Amino acid sequence: MEFLLATAADTLQVLGVALDGFSKWLSDSIEAVGRAVWDDKFRSSWRPTRAFVIIVPVVLLTLYLSWLGTRKRWPRRMLDGLYFISGLIAALAMVVMLGVICAQMIARWSGQTFPGATSYAGYCMAAASFFALAYALNSGSHIRVNLMLTALGRYRRWGELWCFAVAAILATYFARYAVKFNLLSEKLGEKSQDLDKTDMWIPQLSMSIGTVILAICLWDNLMRMIVAGNSNIREETVDTALPQKAT
Repeated sequence: MEFLLATAADTLQVLGVALDGFSKWLSDSIEAVGRAVWDDKFRSSWRPTRAFVIIVPVVLLTLYLSWLGTRKRWPRRMLDGLYFISGLIAALAMVVMLGVICAQMIARWSGQTFPGATSYAGYCMAAASFFALAYALNSGSHIRVNLMLTALGRYRRWGELWCFAVAAILATYFARYAVKFNLLSEKLGEKSQDLDKTDMWIPQLSMSIGTVILAICLWDNLMRMIVAGNSNIREETVDTALPQKAT
């Protein structure tokens, strides 16, 4: 009797171990299949989805602030302050670029070397260019071909709406890939091939931030054109010099 009980206990123990092994194998198999399905079906589309999740709230917030800016002062001041700060940073970048060039000239005259001076000047030029985009747009400094808009006459507003909508979508697309390129450079540890050996994601920040602010500015102008019938862009010098036709 004791022999039978011992045999039964051993058998149950073996079955328990076998069941534990089978359950572990089954759970590992299910996890492996789940990961494979995730990698094949979902991971490839996760980055665009994540970008969509980030972009849509920012665009909606910009549109809301622009709409609110037609009724209250503080949203309009906040958005205009953002563009002004962006232009101020662009101006400072130009001053720094001038300082780098002067320092390079002095180094050459004194027989010294300034490693990476050309690259630093290029970084400042890129920062000045991208940070100035939004401020220059609102200041009327961008080249805008108004021939077709002027020919539209009383339908000019619809032409402006079309232009702002297309420009806002393109700027958002550009900003999305500028940020993606910036993150990729940081992930890969990309460095400058010049003597300065700067991590490239640092100067590329100006491109990412500048294009994002430009996209915000264009969505802002689009909403203001829809609600108020006019944009934030001050009239270009050529437009102010030409006589305005009475409507």
